[in-house]
Amino acid sequence: MAMTILYPVGSHLYVNLTNRCPCSCTFCIRQNGDGAYGSDSLWLEHEPEMAEIRAAFSKYSLADYTEIVFCGYGEPTERLDVMLETAEYAKTLAGCPKIRLNTNGLSDKIHGVPTAERLKGLIDIVSVSLNAGTKDAYLAVTRPKWDDAFEAMQAFAVDCKQYVEKVMFTVVDVISAEEISAAQALSDSLGIPLRVRPYDS
Repeated sequence: MAMTILYPVGSHLYVNLTNRCPCSCTFCIRQNGDGAYGSDSLWLEHEPEMAEIRAAFSKYSLADYTEIVFCGYGEPTERLDVMLETAEYAKTLAGCPKIRLNTNGLSDKIHGVPTAERLKGLIDIVSVSLNAGTKDAYLAVTRPKWDDAFEAMQAFAVDCKQYVEKVMFTVVDVISAEEISAAQALSDSLGIPLRVRPYDS
């Protein structure tokens, strides 16, 4: 069975490294089907190794894309070492654009140590799923493994500002206007821009 490691979405080339995630978000697109944006199935029969990832990249011209995005059917930082090795490899290829990480921001909890510094020079943009503006709403929507995930996610995002060119929060427009307002206030207090994105069904 063929595995979807890379899949294009418009002008972006997405990288699918794992199906593992420490959250179970109520609006996760994985609940809607096997793929996203018209891709083939993003469920991996096994987590790809670097040889498979390099082979997948050989089928694409990176100059055709405006971003490479680590975002598949799992949390990319679950495979932090492989993700960073992949980013390092991509940057050696002709025409490599900016590299973005879409993350739940729980890398430090996953690995038990601060991890933002490791992104330096490899990841250009970090987009952290804020999901809600208050802890109670965040825990209800995101359903993470850890009770302190809301605080850990914010700390990771703030830490990333030291090492990454651009950091942003995102929320999905399925949450209430009150929660979006609370998310904006929280983002403003941390000095991180907020993007409200449409829900992808």
